[in-house]
Amino acid sequence: MFKTIMVPVDLAHLGALEKPLTVAADLARHYEAKLCYVGVTTSQPSSVAHTPEEYAQKLKAFAHEHAPDNGQEPSAHVYNSHDPVADLDDILVKAIEEIGADLVVMGTHLPKHLDAIMPANGSKIASHSESSVFLVRPDAA
Repeated sequence: MFKTIMVPVDLAHLGALEKPLTVAADLARHYEAKLCYVGVTTSQPSSVAHTPEEYAQKLKAFAHEHAPDNGQEPSAHVYNSHDPVADLDDILVKAIEEIGADLVVMGTHLPKHLDAIMPANGSKIASHSESSVFLVRPDAA
């Protein structure tokens, strides 16, 4: 059913991604699908990496550490942005098209009133791409 699963990853917030990463790996095993991890970074040094190239190396290592052993080689794609927060939705939609992902698995937050004015990334991705989007909520506190 699914051949390529894209997983947006923020290397600075891996603790919040445990559940979506597990779901993506389980689905990749089940469907024998390729997993593609996507990261968005800036050319400015950060707590994760000093350069986009270093970020790409770290994301590639992350992909190989977290991908399931399902016979499919994981991939990692890094996109550079001057403002990753503002550009994230557009970059992820572009990545879906470039990668050919037919499923996106991404973490989300619990719904808030502000979502009526500023929709979450997942809803924007779902409305601007032809891929299925699986939003994984955190466990309730």
